[in-house]
Amino acid sequence: MEISDLNETEGRTFPARRLTKNIVGGSSNLQAENFSLGIVTLEPNGGQVPWHNHEQEEIYMVLDGTGEICVGSERQEIHSGQTVYIPSNEFHQLTNISDTPLKFVYCYGPAGDVAHWKQELKGTLPKEGVDVPSLPEGAQPQCTEPAEEYK
Repeated sequence: MEISDLNETEGRTFPARRLTKNIVGGSSNLQAENFSLGIVTLEPNGGQVPWHNHEQEEIYMVLDGTGEICVGSERQEIHSGQTVYIPSNEFHQLTNISDTPLKFVYCYGPAGDVAHWKQELKGTLPKEGVDVPSLPEGAQPQCTEPAEEYK
């Protein structure tokens, strides 16, 4: 039996001010073919999963906090206890709009890498409204700054 211990998982901090810990897939000792699972903490006042898309369908389940979720052309507030479904290839973004950390669980399938993690770290994430579709009107701006180690 393999067990992943979230308390012992370091995770990775991304330029858009979030900490991602893989529970299943990625750097986790637990691997599955049909899904990946993790927990993310967005820093207060703007921590973000930037505007991106991927082939996998996905859900975000908010555990704590309040954010702005954009999926396709829609934008609305999301808070603890709510789950959003993100269809395959649909552009999406989640931004913390509160003074406290926003914690959420993601699950996407099938398992595998999603390109936006590496793109964000390198500063090559496609820019909304330029390289990819625009965010919904009034949405928080997309973070596209590279990590210091890649500059």
